[in-house]
Amino acid sequence: MNRVDLKVGFRCNNLCKFCVQGDKRERLPAKKEDELFASLEEGRREGATGVVITGGEPTLHRDIVAIARRARAVGYTLVQVQSNGRTFCYEDFCRRLIDAGVNEFSPSLHGSTAAIHDWLTGAPRAFLQTLAGIRTLKRLGQRVITNSVITKANYRDLPELARLLVSLGVDQFQFAYMHMSGRAGENKEWLAARKSVLEPYVKRALDVGIAAGRTVMTEAIPYCRMSGYEAYVAERIIPRTRIYDASSVIADYTRARIDEGKARGPRCPECAWYRQCEGPWREYPEFFGWDEFEPVAEAS
Repeated sequence: MNRVDLKVGFRCNNLCKFCVQGDKRERLPAKKEDELFASLEEGRREGATGVVITGGEPTLHRDIVAIARRARAVGYTLVQVQSNGRTFCYEDFCRRLIDAGVNEFSPSLHGSTAAIHDWLTGAPRAFLQTLAGIRTLKRLGQRVITNSVITKANYRDLPELARLLVSLGVDQFQFAYMHMSGRAGENKEWLAARKSVLEPYVKRALDVGIAAGRTVMTEAIPYCRMSGYEAYVAERIIPRTRIYDASSVIADYTRARIDEGKARGPRCPECAWYRQCEGPWREYPEFFGWDEFEPVAEAS
């Protein structure tokens, strides 16, 4: 295991239409400091060297700075905060996190305009705050990696979003297909786009980052829909991760993702990428079927 995913609580100041956490924000309180510290220590004993502090919106946890400080104290060399990015607009808060040992920030941006991003996140002015947050972090010399969830509402905008991310100076950006679970599952009838339709927009967006020398990735898009861009499939490099979720521990998220989360279709064994490819989230073919996924004769 290389990394720990530490969910500190599920409170959030966004109300994203593609959120996978369902009603956890209403049901579950923030985890207490001693429980979080114990998870950090257990993760280190299991060999993890990196931790992703996440949620919900982890920056709303009252002990976020102490959690980051404890992570560095017990020996994590990578301490990432995965966030919607809104609180990063406050420079003093960013400095406190940096001083505590956070050395990677992962805000989310889901559109190149306020109209797209704020609608998807259900939070007026979130776009302006997240942009300000990214600019603040880059001004402070921090490594910034972003994630953008692909939906029917934003896939045509992905190339323009990529141009915005390059202009902001982000170090890495990823486009992740929405996981039809939680609120995203409830909204799938009008929010989920076919992968065959969004494919050219994703590739044009990747081209923007590639040309600018940025690290770019996609997630939950199988190899057969990434022809010519196979090197940018994130599943190739996602580290083995132990997840401390709401009330359970997923000891090996890679295995759980392959064995339970993803699915492979009837013709997948014919594909040259069969051994490497995880397939789509299983909810995708349950909704759209398998007709878009054609076996690749030869891996490039």
